[in-house]
Amino acid sequence: MKYTANLIILSSCAMLLLFVNCKSKNQQSSGDTALSKNDSIWNQADKIIDAITVPQFLDKTFNIVDYGAVADGTTNNSEAIKEAISACNEAGGGKVIVPEGKFLTGPIHLKSNVNLYTEEGAEILFSKNKKDYLPVVHTSYEGVELMNYSPLIYAYDQKNIAVTGKGVFNGQANNENWWPWSGAERYGYQEGKPQQRDAHNLPRLRKMNEEGTSVEQRNFGAGHQLRPSFFEPFECENVLVQGVTFTNAPFWIMHPIKCKSVTVDGVTARSQGPNNDGCDPEYSRNVLIKDCLFDTGDDCIAIKSGRNNDGRRVAIPSENIVVQNCEMKDGHGGVVMGSEISAGVRNVFVRNCKMDSPNLERAIRIKTNTLRGGFVEGVYVKDIQIGQVKEAVLKINTHYGIYENQEGEFIPEIRNIYLENITVENGGEYGLLIQGRAEAPVENINLTNVIIKSTKTPVLIEHANKINYKNTTINGVSYE
Repeated sequence: MKYTANLIILSSCAMLLLFVNCKSKNQQSSGDTALSKNDSIWNQADKIIDAITVPQFLDKTFNIVDYGAVADGTTNNSEAIKEAISACNEAGGGKVIVPEGKFLTGPIHLKSNVNLYTEEGAEILFSKNKKDYLPVVHTSYEGVELMNYSPLIYAYDQKNIAVTGKGVFNGQANNENWWPWSGAERYGYQEGKPQQRDAHNLPRLRKMNEEGTSVEQRNFGAGHQLRPSFFEPFECENVLVQGVTFTNAPFWIMHPIKCKSVTVDGVTARSQGPNNDGCDPEYSRNVLIKDCLFDTGDDCIAIKSGRNNDGRRVAIPSENIVVQNCEMKDGHGGVVMGSEISAGVRNVFVRNCKMDSPNLERAIRIKTNTLRGGFVEGVYVKDIQIGQVKEAVLKINTHYGIYENQEGEFIPEIRNIYLENITVENGGEYGLLIQGRAEAPVENINLTNVIIKSTKTPVLIEHANKINYKNTTINGVSYE
């Protein structure tokens, strides 16, 4: 992909035109939501919200206790929950009720037109027996599709599904269960035990990705150590997650993949394990994340679109994503794009959020490399209160890598990033930390009404075109 270097943006109208219509080679159109250049930026965010279909359900109830579920915390209620969901689906839909009490279960597979509703005081405990998560299902691990252990709550090719209520979903992952497979001693790994970086796990999956092995042949599960996601709707439409709490996740917490019309509303994601991202929309379009609390062991929100060849094979950008009225506490980043963004990310809106923790490393983060490639264009951030972050307020890194060689031939493109009305008490190490590429510098970064009261290094920029400042101060110094 090549970026036209002599493109000159003459006005805000032209910028809106670029936002809606500028397409690099191999990028798909922006989908079903009509984003007009005549709308203001934030009106376009509202149009995305208006285009999202929130599922509605028939007024029918199916209590899992009526199907034999026992709230003793030890009886495996998988069959009772499965029967209640099937009965609800066959009746045309409705509400499957999990009443107050502790209910142990294996994975829960949702079906169309079913709202899994948890009453206050309900706690769903997920089995620690790995065999309960077999047979394998079509899922994904770090941006690569495969056949693996079932996610704890899973739906494949379903429409109008929901997980709602005031209950708690407890994955029971800890330093004895699931987490040691990460290979990190702080999460219970012991030398000599199997872990994800063993040759038959991630290295094998990476090779299959490089060689284009069919997903059906990428068989993992039993005998392998790749942890399942917590809640994963896969190729679903009209998805709602509302009010519930997720804790003790094996891996990513909420992972809508290849989905359309997703609403995450008032959810608490509180889990401090390895790769415990809060919400990771991947290859997904028209997503609203609002009024949520994220307190996580990894990125709070991470927008993704496939890793390396898999992302280029699927070629579905994640786009039209709105994050509003959320609170971010611990995490590697508040709102993040990457690192698995080989199919690209566009049209991301973040507004009215609070981010504050000595363990929150960055506020806004974009991470990729030349194996991932991909693009990020059209990121709009407004009205954000930041108390404390550890490393940077805005970090853009096109050299991202934590292990193995991460250099290839796919030059990432990052452009059209806007921060407005941002107040930061303590920006940590850097106000802005931007590491672009000489072949494709980061383009069109804009800061308006940004106040960073304290940071060790105000600005460190490599390979980015001029940053556009307006009414911005860092450490009391004006940037114009």
